[in-house]
Amino acid sequence: MPGYHPWYHGNITRSKAEDLLSKAARDGSFLIRDSESIQGAYALCVLFQNCVYTYRILPNEDKKLSVQASEGVPIRFFTMLPELVEAYYSPNMGLVTHLQYSVQREEEVDEEPDSLPPQLPPRHFTADDSKASEQPCKSLSDTYLMRLQHLDLSTIPEDHQVAIQEYFRSSICLDAEQAQNGNPNLPGLRKLMMALCKNLNSEISHILPALEVFHRALDQQLCSGIGQVPKQIFVDSGPSISYRLEQLTKLLYSIEDKAKSSVFESVGYEGGHRKSLIPLVTFEVKQESLAIPTKMFLKVDVEGGKLYFKKSKDGPEDKYFVHNKILQLVKSQKMHAKLVIIVETEKEKILRKEFVFDDTKKREGFCQLLQQMKNKHSEKPEPDMITVFVGTWNMGNAGPPHNINSWFQCKGQGKTQDDTADHIPHDFYVIGTQEDPLGEREWAETVKGVLRNITNISFKQVAINTLWNIRIVVLAKPEHENRISHVFTDSVKTGIANTLGNKGAVGISFMFNGTSFGFVNSHLTSGSEKKLRRNQNYINILRFLNLGDKKLNPFDITHQFTHLFWLGDLNYRVEFPSTEAEYIVTKIKQQQYQELLSKDQLSMEKNEDKVFLHFDEEEITFAPTYRFERDTREKYAYTKAKATGTKYNLPSWCDRILRKSYPLVHVVCQAYGCTNDIMTSDHSPVFLMFSLFNFSDPDSAPQGGIQIMNCVATLLTKSKTKFFIEFHSSCLEKTVKTSEGENAEHPAGSIKVRFGNQIQLTPIISDPEYLLDQHILICVKSTDCDESYGEGCVALRAAQFCYTEFQITLTHHGEKTGTLTGGIQLHTSEGKPTEKLYDIFHINRKISQTWKQGVIYLFFLLLVDRMSVTQAHDISNPSYMGLSYRSENVTNNGWSYSMPKWTLPNVGAGGKESKKSGYDVSTRSPTGKGSTGEDERTSEMFDNPLYGSMGKSHSRGKDQDHQQKDHLALPDAPLSSSKAADADPDRPPVPTPRNRSFTCSENKPQPPAPVNQHLSAQKKPVVPSRSEGGVAQNRPPLPIKSRPDYRESSELPGKHRPPARPGQPHKDHGPSCEVRSGCSDGRH
Repeated sequence: MPGYHPWYHGNITRSKAEDLLSKAARDGSFLIRDSESIQGAYALCVLFQNCVYTYRILPNEDKKLSVQASEGVPIRFFTMLPELVEAYYSPNMGLVTHLQYSVQREEEVDEEPDSLPPQLPPRHFTADDSKASEQPCKSLSDTYLMRLQHLDLSTIPEDHQVAIQEYFRSSICLDAEQAQNGNPNLPGLRKLMMALCKNLNSEISHILPALEVFHRALDQQLCSGIGQVPKQIFVDSGPSISYRLEQLTKLLYSIEDKAKSSVFESVGYEGGHRKSLIPLVTFEVKQESLAIPTKMFLKVDVEGGKLYFKKSKDGPEDKYFVHNKILQLVKSQKMHAKLVIIVETEKEKILRKEFVFDDTKKREGFCQLLQQMKNKHSEKPEPDMITVFVGTWNMGNAGPPHNINSWFQCKGQGKTQDDTADHIPHDFYVIGTQEDPLGEREWAETVKGVLRNITNISFKQVAINTLWNIRIVVLAKPEHENRISHVFTDSVKTGIANTLGNKGAVGISFMFNGTSFGFVNSHLTSGSEKKLRRNQNYINILRFLNLGDKKLNPFDITHQFTHLFWLGDLNYRVEFPSTEAEYIVTKIKQQQYQELLSKDQLSMEKNEDKVFLHFDEEEITFAPTYRFERDTREKYAYTKAKATGTKYNLPSWCDRILRKSYPLVHVVCQAYGCTNDIMTSDHSPVFLMFSLFNFSDPDSAPQGGIQIMNCVATLLTKSKTKFFIEFHSSCLEKTVKTSEGENAEHPAGSIKVRFGNQIQLTPIISDPEYLLDQHILICVKSTDCDESYGEGCVALRAAQFCYTEFQITLTHHGEKTGTLTGGIQLHTSEGKPTEKLYDIFHINRKISQTWKQGVIYLFFLLLVDRMSVTQAHDISNPSYMGLSYRSENVTNNGWSYSMPKWTLPNVGAGGKESKKSGYDVSTRSPTGKGSTGEDERTSEMFDNPLYGSMGKSHSRGKDQDHQQKDHLALPDAPLSSSKAADADPDRPPVPTPRNRSFTCSENKPQPPAPVNQHLSAQKKPVVPSRSEGGVAQNRPPLPIKSRPDYRESSELPGKHRPPARPGQPHKDHGPSCEVRSGCSDGRH
């Protein structure tokens, strides 16, 4: 809008406008801001009786403006905004009150950049200006000639020396004049480069025909255009050297790919180099036999899909198990290096093997290799588990060193990976850089080359996006190329006046099968004292970064993606006085980070909900990544001499990676740290590695239904308007809107809105496996301006079994704007659950009635030791945006994937292994009821669906801390027998939920409780027969933890039985496979 007007506030947020009007506190106060819902429109905000009324100002086809006022008022059109404002100073114009007092806009103080960007000279000059420019030009020439004198030119040919000196002496001034006149071509520089690269051009012309012939021999189906490349190069003598090098590089890569493919095919290896060639890895472990530790060796053959047990490292393999016979890995958190491997023999017996590794990192490396092996040999067409590497590095305007492998292998400080996992390729690599001096193509090829050397895979570029020196690139495995779609890129400038790109953000988003990903790389304002400016940078990026589905425009990027990663040089500092610099360095050398982290600006601002609302960050266990002296990581350079005096840059964790995922999704962090051997910059590169699960691409199925009812929104606003709700999801046929809600006054300047009608949502596909992994995005909007007053998300998995109530926090542009409560019920088609990579296997054969009545209630309790730092942490995000679920009168604040109980009998393998009682853990439905009693049992998801522990994530936000607590309780009575349950005609069907994990954690048991407390008063328990182990008779049941788990056993006389469909009971209602959900009839 031309001109300056105090009442026009530009693109401020709705909440900011309400705050300004509230401070004015006079009826008739007004301001105009840009509309959030319609581009090119405005919003007129008027204060009356302590309420804010908003009117849209819309342009018509002729770009004339009109106000949407009360009905019956004639519409008036205005050419300019000032004309419109002047007219509405008059009363009776259809507004709640006429305009009286304009609210002045707040002047924003621009930052002073660390290094000023290059000043752009004007395009046209007068004669006086030309004379004035001669002196700066001569100064520029003298400066470069002086620099040249201090450089060693002995290695450069004499003719090249002369050419460079001549350019700095005269040609650089001619180029400067060209630039001043707006000509982007610099003829002097181009002439110099052609002279310097004369021999290189000749060599390329000499080599290129030979490479073409070799290329044709390797590929008979050569496209017609490739043969014309040499003609084009030879005929036109003008192409730049970069173009010629690009052709040369492409041909070299193509030749390398095709040659390797031919070699691998000739030796019978399918797929060639495009599949990872992970070498055989052997682990030395200890196995206890009769309380005597025995040395053993475990050899993992990822490519062959086999796990070998050996008694000596170089000796023959005693036995091996193929990938589909490895059923489960049980990680102990009491002994961090202990691992239990449960396998199935050829005779369908279940063996339990306990091993102790040298350290926790070795155990984690072993587990990752087994996970990679199972994923590699899965027979499913689509993966349900992928790994994502995310890295950020402020390069300090210096090129990378020759070797940056440690960054991509997660080596250095913090939570790192073991050497045995070096060659495991990730499915996606996301690399964000700041102050990156390289070109896009050069940096992308550098990263691809590093990954090719590490993994032997030529990764495909999904997208690359650059804003000045801020860059993000996403690479993917070649086999994922057809699974990736809807790729979007965008950038936002937050530099001086939000017009310069020296600070800002770049983003990339895409769909992987049915899962959406968003990645944002940002470089925020620097300076310890500019914390508030950084907060505003974050808000601006949230508002103006356009990624993802355009249908989700009401939602900012924090709601649009299943997984959103935010990385970069966020520049938040440690808030200590500058006099404490040496004290900080001392604490860093002692690796005592907690006191420093307590003063970390980002953590403090995040805890106060000012930035990164509902984002998670892994625990920081590495040293501050800024500000080092270059070429060393032993010394921090915390002082910097400037014209205004000494500036302090205290060692700080400037480089960070945060994540926000939809509720009830399974995400496991495997690494978060920084390198200590990449020293070209004053920042250290930071890495993060996650395992993500569930990427189904479902087949079509009959339609089902989703019912949402009893919605009540509490909005933190003074706006006087009506509201409605929009429901969005990729699983829905269309966006659904409710009718207007009923407003009710609420204390503390908020409004309560009731939406009494029941909403029926129709999914495109009603397959339960698909729908349970979907989410509904909710947006509360105003009827007057169609602007969002808050957004949230609900997971359909919460309603897996029956009607479930929910409560979510509403946010808008990163700020909390209210809460929404309601109920959700899910109706799906009857589909057969598919076996997941990380599912627990079920028993096929029937279990004897005696077993059901007694033995299954004797088990080994696992307690979780929360002191482990190096464990893979579960980040299941149960309270995304303060999300909680309720069924009946029980609230579930930390629901995880529920799993049916199942047990393993205790029969020694060949009589050699000691017999131990089995263990089991009760399940809990998403409605909050555990299957072992009336009391609520909170539970945590397994840290890794193949091998994760159940430890609490160290990175949970404050709104999640109270949800993840262990409650120990005594088990239920055995219910006498299954017949007693079957005899109850009113008892609802017992659903069996999907099983989610391939692992569990093992801990020591608590003291036992008397068995007679749990026996039914109506019927005596059946004593287990001798054939069932005979060990349960003298052992009372122990307390349990609300989680299903494998029993300690050596053998299982049965095959696996697939789980029943969700919402359907097993044919056999024995306690061994029973899960109860707190359904609406009140039975548990």
